[in-house]
Amino acid sequence: MSKERVRFDPKALRGFTIRAFTHFGVSEEDAFQAADVLAYSDEHGIDSHGVARLKTYVDLLKAGRINPKPKLKVIREKHAVATVDGDNGLGLVVGPKCMEMAIEKARMHGQGSISVCHTNHYGAAGYYPLMAVREDFIGMSMTNSSKGVVPFNGIDKMLGTNPLAMGFPTGVEPTVLMDFASSTVAYGKVEIAWRAGENVPLGWCLDDQGRGTTVPERMMQGGALLPLGSSKEGSGHKGYCIAGIVDLMTAVLSGANWGPFATPFAIDSPRSEKQVGKGIGHFFGAWDIEGFRDLKVFKSDMDAWIQTMRATRHLPGGPKVRIPGDPEWAAYRIRMKEGIPLQLPVVRDLETIAAALGIPAP
Repeated sequence: MSKERVRFDPKALRGFTIRAFTHFGVSEEDAFQAADVLAYSDEHGIDSHGVARLKTYVDLLKAGRINPKPKLKVIREKHAVATVDGDNGLGLVVGPKCMEMAIEKARMHGQGSISVCHTNHYGAAGYYPLMAVREDFIGMSMTNSSKGVVPFNGIDKMLGTNPLAMGFPTGVEPTVLMDFASSTVAYGKVEIAWRAGENVPLGWCLDDQGRGTTVPERMMQGGALLPLGSSKEGSGHKGYCIAGIVDLMTAVLSGANWGPFATPFAIDSPRSEKQVGKGIGHFFGAWDIEGFRDLKVFKSDMDAWIQTMRATRHLPGGPKVRIPGDPEWAAYRIRMKEGIPLQLPVVRDLETIAAALGIPAP
């Protein structure tokens, strides 16, 4: 394993991703959309959800486990809410289309909520609220995922990392964006440490015997992630509750597989023998601020909120207080100038994809 990284031109990675998806019959429009979701992660410093995930999408498309040409279907609807069957399409395509539906309902009714079943991994949760923010709406997204996290006080994996994201429009200040897993850390960050040959902090993971471990391999080989907060002292029950909320809103509400039955996002992971729904689930929400307050006044107050938080005294010798979203905006400014830094194992994966599909490597 190595800490070395190679920088790539953002446009080159986007183009490569588009060619990889169209190779499997994904339309140009859908491939462009899917590439945009992955590029968002790489360009904003979310290394666990960008092209590092492309090989898994390619493997699943090649094996026929993802439908390259899904036909989304509204299976139930009532005013501002609806449930959509994603027809086992790329979550990177199903997600944006369903977020647009939530936004359209918010235009009509002041708010919109879309639950989705029969879909799969949709990339970084934070991509979707920003779609609503661009319309001056508040946006939210969440998704369940395959089991990898123990419930509070448990040893067995029962829940996914189940992320939740919300975005809020502002005036002159950058968008406020909260995007976090309900586990102490996302699985992808453990993978990043593993690729770099590094240990992880105690409190992230358990080994296969339920003991805390700092060795990524011990978690990845039969172990599990801990819920946000980890322990009783860290209020791990709160992370468990957040994971439960996400699982119920995305899967039980939509008719997707919930809890330990969620479909794995991995070619080498067999599906659970028991299926309690279709695919995995997402949930998208959008709210028209004008239904609550004058938009300009709200944005001004958002700016004041941000400026007040930034002015907070910080710990001696520590960094200044930042606003949710600041790390992403800072990473974007750097990476769009200096390129996307990819770990060597990810680079090798892209080279493998290029050779297998007969397309130029980025």
